[in-house]
Amino acid sequence: MYQRTTSPTEPVPTAGRRRFTRKALLAASALGVVTALLAPIRAGAAPAPAAPTAATPLAANGQLSVCGRQLCNASGQAVALNGMSTHGTQWYAQCVTDGSLNALATDWRADVLRVSTYVQEGGYETDPAGFTARAQKFIDAAHARGMYAVIDWHMLTPGDPNANLARAKTFFTAMAKKYKDHPGVLYEIANEPSGVSWSAIKSYSEQIIPVIRAQDPDAVVLVGTRAWSSFGVSEGSNESEVVNNPVHASNIMYTFHFYAASHREAYLSALDRASDKLPVFVTEFGTQNYAGEGANDFAMSQRYLDLMKRKKISWTNWNYSDDHRSGAVFKTGTCNGSNWTGTGVLKEAGVWIRERIRQ
Repeated sequence: MYQRTTSPTEPVPTAGRRRFTRKALLAASALGVVTALLAPIRAGAAPAPAAPTAATPLAANGQLSVCGRQLCNASGQAVALNGMSTHGTQWYAQCVTDGSLNALATDWRADVLRVSTYVQEGGYETDPAGFTARAQKFIDAAHARGMYAVIDWHMLTPGDPNANLARAKTFFTAMAKKYKDHPGVLYEIANEPSGVSWSAIKSYSEQIIPVIRAQDPDAVVLVGTRAWSSFGVSEGSNESEVVNNPVHASNIMYTFHFYAASHREAYLSALDRASDKLPVFVTEFGTQNYAGEGANDFAMSQRYLDLMKRKKISWTNWNYSDDHRSGAVFKTGTCNGSNWTGTGVLKEAGVWIRERIRQ
């Protein structure tokens, strides 16, 4: 997520049970709407043969929950969401448009959009009401296209999430109030904690989760892990600190981030081990180095994707913008135009990740 201008010493990253809640009923209603819209309307024509309906991810799966170590849909079936993360909305709001989201939902066939609201770096702290409204606009647009939305509280510097505790309470209260009856949100409460102990992250999480639950008791909450959401690997630890001292809350998952050109066997092994014991959602990854720059390592990236597919781990790729770095999927200048579909507007990484989402 490009927070550094100098290179640190490597390795360092940037980055059930069926429940008929009101949210589930809303999703079922949405499925009926989608089915109706898909039916052919031809005056005087004979009825068409029955065919499978192309339900959207949101309509098909409804309210999500955590069942054991899996993300499950309203029917209790394990699901894995695949999609994209926005770049910081203070910089690249112009890349999140009706056209780009139509492409993401229909051309890319994504299940989920992660909406990244930076706290610092010209983000939320400069205009809380404005950035809350901007995030909600993008979340609503994802929902309108049948995609889920990850509400990403993109705290980065400072790395201690407690430094923004009051702001986080305000932000998530507003978000949970708005989406308390909608099945299409997941709350990511701390993007990439760094330079801080797991106990401090756990304490923060146990203060923020009740704020969300007071408004929205059903939604899945995503908890950041130590050392840029690497389960501590980038600061010399591992997943055991979370396994042995988990957050005291239900219906949560833990986040993991990787950048394949920088994060090699130790990171891949940590993800494999952690997901054997904990519910994990990979809310950010790239095919380049930890700064989202340089050559793509598609071979290492595919090893991660193969693991995640085998274990039904959901993921969102960084990022859906036309930033000049190799990790932004669109060619520079694309967001100033009107063409979003196909591969002609995409960088090498964009072509590769689009194909993986479409599979």
